[in-house]
Amino acid sequence: MTRLLVLLVVLFGASSCDQPTDAPTEQSLTPDTLISGYAFLTAETQALQDDDFANPGFLWVDQGKTLFNDAGDASSSCAACHGNGLVGVAATYPKIDERSGRLLNLEGRINMCRTRHQELAPLDYESDALLSLSAFVANQSRGHPTNVSVAGAAQSHLENGRRYFSTKRGQFNFSCNQCHTENWGKRLRGDTISQGHGNGFPAYRLEWQKLGSLQRRLRDCDIGVRAEPLPFGDQTYVDVELFLASRAAGLAGESPAVRR
Repeated sequence: MTRLLVLLVVLFGASSCDQPTDAPTEQSLTPDTLISGYAFLTAETQALQDDDFANPGFLWVDQGKTLFNDAGDASSSCAACHGNGLVGVAATYPKIDERSGRLLNLEGRINMCRTRHQELAPLDYESDALLSLSAFVANQSRGHPTNVSVAGAAQSHLENGRRYFSTKRGQFNFSCNQCHTENWGKRLRGDTISQGHGNGFPAYRLEWQKLGSLQRRLRDCDIGVRAEPLPFGDQTYVDVELFLASRAAGLAGESPAVRR
């Protein structure tokens, strides 16, 4: 870990450690510079994502399709309400739920539908059932441009997500923005730093050897800079998801993507 710290200091500059952790700084990406994480993969990993038969994420998509069409203990199945599918829907999340006024990500919407319409308990984050349903729905937006609304009640959530993304934290005193906006494309150990977009999630990460949510990736990033990660489902992480989706406006959905 000491070697990693030295590499980070060399990459970002020792002076960053002298700045307070609560001083947000941010640079922006422009539509012309948006690049999906897919572009930073090896040719072999790109080929794995491109092949629907080889891509292991489709194991969860297939399971999600079964769960979507099976009522199980509920009064009706998801398909009973959404028989025509949910094409393009995931590309618009996170989104404000009009009835509750809450900002929900895709996992939150699935759980809200379960409790509100099916009289079922919410599913746990990172459970295979929730990942599978999320992957099935997200896969129906593959190829659709990311298109979230940041108007009205969503505005304060957007600003909170932006603030978290731009604030330095942890023992390494780095922000998300420093890696994924200011230094994308540079090498860090054996990896090339991506722009940090979430358009491929839920995604199969080779490091995890399973499918995982964007919130799991956010927690990994916080742990990577030695910061205390937020709990799964924390509203601030949902706000960060909204900011990331707004930042990636126009990028096509890729779920289930394959990532390193």
